Amino acid sequence: MNQPEMIRIDERFIETISEKAKLSSRRRMNFNFHPTEEDTLQRMLNAMEPDTYIQPHKHEMPDKTEVFFCLRGRILVVEYADSGTIADHIILDSKQGNFGCEIAARIWHSIISLESGSVAYEVKHGPYEPSVDKHFATWAPKEGDPAGTLFNQKILEILNLDE
Repeated sequence: MNQPEMIRIDERFIETISEKAKLSSRRRMNFNFHPTEEDTLQRMLNAMEPDTYIQPHKHEMPDKTEVFFCLRGRILVVEYADSGTIADHIILDSKQGNFGCEIAARIWHSIISLESGSVAYEVKHGPYEPSVDKHFATWAPKEGDPAGTLFNQKILEILNLDE
């Protein structure tokens, strides 16, 4: 029986995924470590640029916890109340000692890259079923809507992060 090879998450690997994100029309790129969408533990790198927009969403029915670790750059993780107001936030930045966070199931959340080349390691329960994986907030623009950039900017302004 063959042993699977160790996957090394080093600077070269992160840079490769980051460059793909910069070239992507969505300005982000995932690299999945889990072999299939049916895997019960979904593990991935999520490389993202500051001008990407991830619509606020939550994972419920089935309930899924989600964990983010910042490997490079600065990443804002925001939790929202049902009304869309900001309930909590953290800037993930390993240089500042904020390495990661865990989002409970049924909590609205989004991620905003604060620095070019930012890369998160993301873990959540599987399996991945696109039709039920994310429930998107109706109070926020849909992904692909140009208003997503304005939504992110407003969040940054509210939190006094609009440098």
